[in-house]
This record gives sequence, structure tokens and C-alpha cells, in this order.
Amino acid sequence: MEFSEKSAIGGTLLWYYSICRREVWLMARKIVPEERNEDIAIGSLIDQNSYSREKHQISFRDNKIDFLQQKDGMLVVSEIKKSSRAEKASMLQLAHYLYELEKEGFAASGVLLYPKEKKRTEVVLTDALRRQLDAAYAEIEKISASETPPSLTKCKYCAKCAYGEYCWS
Repeated sequence: MEFSEKSAIGGTLLWYYSICRREVWLMARKIVPEERNEDIAIGSLIDQNSYSREKHQISFRDNKIDFLQQKDGMLVVSEIKKSSRAEKASMLQLAHYLYELEKEGFAASGVLLYPKEKKRTEVVLTDALRRQLDAAYAEIEKISASETPPSLTKCKYCAKCAYGEYCWS
């Protein structure tokens, strides 16, 4: 099986790709978002305080997996999110983790966890998701290699974006 993605693409970059291409460009250049952003702080607190019996932030390649479990002989990758508002982006991020593990010979499934909503969404890596990831990797490489950021495009996430000062100030 041939993989098109370069190892420097982590799950968070996939999440940003699903939200805003400009964020991808900024993140690829190691420009950090506003660290005092309320949403980032709340997300970190939810991650730290949820599922406290599990070991959090497991590093794997260029990724930080929230936590792993073994259930019925199967590896389950869990990703904790503040809300399901960006579920499509979260699903792509988690699928990326599953794909990375698959490349190393580990079969795994995933679950998105939304503690505040008491919701969970199962994620299984399918051929369709692999194709979607391969297309995203190619686009991320193209965006990252560009000399200039993608043009400004206002979306529903802009109001609370930690990168807002780079776009709208």
C-alpha cells in the first residue's frame, strides 16, 4: 500500500485543515495561536479533567493522541473534544491517528468523546476515509509550500479563532 502523507503532518493540522486553510499555513510555519484564547484554555481543561484514570497525551510520530485503551483485543484511540460543533474536523483528525497506526501495523478503531455533551461517536478507518486523508495530505503540502497564506475566508469559526489577530486585525 502506498501512502502519500509526509510524517510532519499531525492530527491537529488535519483538524485545522477541515476548519480553515489559512490556519494550516500559519501552523505549518510554527506560528502559534493566541495562547490566552478562552476556547483553547477550556479545551485543555476538559482534556485534563475528563477520563482522569487514563494516561493522556500519548505521543506517536507527529501526533498527540488523547488516550488509548484495549477493548476486546482491539486498540481504541480516544479523542476528547469540547463540543461536537466541528465533528467533521474531529473525525478527520481521529482518522489520521488510525491511519498512522495502520501504517505501523496496528489495527485500531476510534471514538470521539464529548464529555460536556455526554456524547460519543465511533470512528472506523474506511477506504473512503483513507482517500479523503490522502487528498487532504496533498492539499496541506501545497498550502504549506506556498509563499503566501490562502486568502481570507470568513466562516462560522472565525469569531472564536485563536488565530484571529493574524486575519482580522
